[in-house]
Amino acid sequence: MAKNAIQKIAMNAAENIPYDKLMLSQKNVRRIKDGVSIEQLAEDIGRRKLIQSLNVRPVLEGEGEETGTFEVPAGGRRYLALGILIKQKRLAKNEPIPCIVNRGQETSAEEDSLAENLRRADLHPLDQFRAFKTLSDQGLDPDEIGARFFVSPATVRQRLRLASVSPKLLDLYEKDEIRLEQLMAFSISDDHARQEQVWERISSSHMQEPYYIRRLLTETTVRADDRRAVYVGADAYEAAGGVILRDLFEQDSGGWYQDAALLEQLVFDRLKVDADAIRAEGWKWAEAAISFPYGHTSGMRRIYAEAQELSAEEIARYDALKAEYDKLDADYAKAEDADEAIEAKLDQLGSDLDAIDDRPQSYDPAQKATAGVFVTLAANGKLQVDAGFVRSEDEPRTETGDVDEGEEGGAAGGTRSNGDDDCDGVVVNGKLVNDASGDDGEDDGIKPLPDRLVFDLTAQRTLALRNALAGDVDIAFVAALHAFVLQVFYRFAPDTCLEISLKSASFSQVDGLAETSWAKEIAERHEAWDRDLPDEAEALWDFLLGLDEASRKALFAHCISLTLNAVVEPWNRRVKALDHADVLARSLQFDMVDAGWTPTVEFLGRLTKARILQAVREARGADSAQLIDHMKKDIMAREAARLLEGSNWLPEPLRLEVDQVAADAGDAVPGNMSDEAALDGDAAELPAFLADDADQSSDKPVTFDGDETDQLQAAE
Repeated sequence: MAKNAIQKIAMNAAENIPYDKLMLSQKNVRRIKDGVSIEQLAEDIGRRKLIQSLNVRPVLEGEGEETGTFEVPAGGRRYLALGILIKQKRLAKNEPIPCIVNRGQETSAEEDSLAENLRRADLHPLDQFRAFKTLSDQGLDPDEIGARFFVSPATVRQRLRLASVSPKLLDLYEKDEIRLEQLMAFSISDDHARQEQVWERISSSHMQEPYYIRRLLTETTVRADDRRAVYVGADAYEAAGGVILRDLFEQDSGGWYQDAALLEQLVFDRLKVDADAIRAEGWKWAEAAISFPYGHTSGMRRIYAEAQELSAEEIARYDALKAEYDKLDADYAKAEDADEAIEAKLDQLGSDLDAIDDRPQSYDPAQKATAGVFVTLAANGKLQVDAGFVRSEDEPRTETGDVDEGEEGGAAGGTRSNGDDDCDGVVVNGKLVNDASGDDGEDDGIKPLPDRLVFDLTAQRTLALRNALAGDVDIAFVAALHAFVLQVFYRFAPDTCLEISLKSASFSQVDGLAETSWAKEIAERHEAWDRDLPDEAEALWDFLLGLDEASRKALFAHCISLTLNAVVEPWNRRVKALDHADVLARSLQFDMVDAGWTPTVEFLGRLTKARILQAVREARGADSAQLIDHMKKDIMAREAARLLEGSNWLPEPLRLEVDQVAADAGDAVPGNMSDEAALDGDAAELPAFLADDADQSSDKPVTFDGDETDQLQAAE
C-alpha cells in the first residue's frame, strides 16, 4: 500500500515593495509603546539598514482584486521608523522595502501580528555580554558600543566586566547554577583562580549571597576610604603597580586596594618624606607613624606657637575696618529692606577682619631646637602634625638635689620644668640655716644649729601649719590643687610641702583608644589648661590664687580625673578599688550607654559564639537569638550588632552592680531591655535570606583575634 504523500509547505514570497505603496494595518496587536523607541529604531536602521523584513498583505478591492497597496500587520514599528527616515530626507519615499507577502491568508492579520511578537525570544544576558565583548575585541570602545545600541557607556562597561568573569563561572551561569547577582559580585575581581576558589568555598554552603562573595574577594584588601588609601591616593598607588578592585554594579566608595603590603610601604615612604620636610623647619626630631597609641606624649613638655605681633600699620588698618564695619552694620540695622550690596560689603569687611585676627603663628626658634613633632594620619587621610613636644632628655634642667631620678615624671606627663637653683643645705622660710659647705662659724662665735634641733623645731612648725590649714578650707583646696597641677603639668617640680602623689595610667596597649570621643575631650581639655598655665612653676601659686572658684574647681576635677583607674587586670586584683569605681559611677549617675558605648561588630567578633548568643538573648530575648544561632561567627557578629543596636545592652565589665542584678533576675524580662521591648516579646527580624539559612554550626567558626579560648579569656 502506497504511503500518503506529505504535503510540502510553501513559503510566502519575498518582494521589494516601494514604501509609498505600504500602509500600517489597524489589525496590529501592538498598541502600547515598549522597549526601544521608534526614533532609536530609525537610527539603528539608518546605520545598519533593515535586517528584518515587513510582514504585509495586499489590500483588495470589493471584487477581491489587488489594489497595488499593502497593509503591514506585523512590523509596524519598523514601518514607522522607515517613515521617520523619509521625513528626515535620508530615505526616498518610493524606496523598495523587503517584505514577506501573505496572499494565502490562511491565518488572520491579528494572529500573524501576535505570533511575531510572542514567538520572539529575548537574548540571553550571557549572549549579550559575550557579544559586547566581541565588539570590544573588534576595536569599539564602550562609548561607541553604547551609542550604537542606545545604552549608556557605564552599562557597556558592566556587561564587559561580566563577560570577563571566569569561564567556569560563566558556564555555571548559562546552566542557571549561578544567579546574575552572584555573577555581578564575582566581577569585582579579575583573578579567575580566586573567583573559582571562592565559588568552591561557598557552593556547598548556604551562605551564597552577593555581599558575602564580595567580602571574601576583598578580605585581604584595603578599602579606598581607608585613611592610608586616601593619603597615598589612587594615582600614586596604581603608578607603583597596585591594582584597585572596582564594583561596577554597586556603590563601592572608590573600590578596594588589592595589595595591602604595597600600600603600607607607600604610606611609610611618603610619611618619611613629609616628616623630613617638617623636621627641616628647625625641629630637633620628627617621629612618623600611621597612628600612635594613646598617651604617647606622656612625660613630655609642650611648647606652643605664638601669634605674630601686629605692626602699627596693621593695627591702624584693623581699627579702620572695624569702625567701618560697625557703622555700616548699625545703619543697615535701621533699614527696612534687605540690600544684597550692603550684605556683601559686610561679609567682605568681616573677612578682612578675620584675616587680621587669624594671623600666622610661629614657634620660637630656640624652643624648636629642643622640641619635636609627631607626624601621623588623621581619620580622613590628611596629614596630622602635632608639634612642640620636648622629651625629658632634652630638657634644659638643673639638678635640685630633692628629686630622686627614679620618681620623676608625675601623672599624665608633666610638661614644664622647675627652675630652682642648686641647694645643699637645710632651708627654712627660704633661708639656709645649716650650710655644711661653709665654715663652722667659730670666728663669729655662733655655731650652726644641730640637725636634730632643726628637725624638732620644724616638726613643731609642721603640726602648727597642719592645724592652721585644716581651719581654712579654701587655702587647703588651693594647696592640694597646686600639688596636683605640679605633677600633671610640670616636670622636675616638687615645689610643694604636701606629701601627696598623683599617678595616671596611659593604657597605651589598647588599640584605637586615642580615637574615642572620651580621649579626644580629655586631650582638648588638657591642652586648653596647658596653654593657660604659667611657664614657670614658681608662678603657679599666685596663678591659682588669682583664678575664680569655678575655674579652680574645673582644674582640680581635671587633675583628679586623670588618676582614676578602674581597669581590671588579671595580675592585679584591686577588688575594693573597683568597688569604689562603681560607687563613684553611681554618684556621678554615670552609664556607659549614655557615654556613647555600643556593641560594635569588632567587639562582638572577639567573643565566642556562645557569648554573642547570650548577649542577644539578654537584650532581645530567646527568639531573636534563635534567628542567628545557626550562622558562622563573622556573620553572627554582624547580625548581632544590628540586633543589639538601641537595646542599651552592656557586657558585664561595663555594667554597674545594679545592672548586673537586673540582668540575672531572669530571662522573662532581660536586664537591658526596655519595658516596651520586654512586654512586646516579638523577636527582631532578619533579612529573609538569613532567616532561611540552614544550620551551619558544624562549620569551623571564623575567628577574629586568636582561637575561641583566647577570645573567651579576653571577654572575661
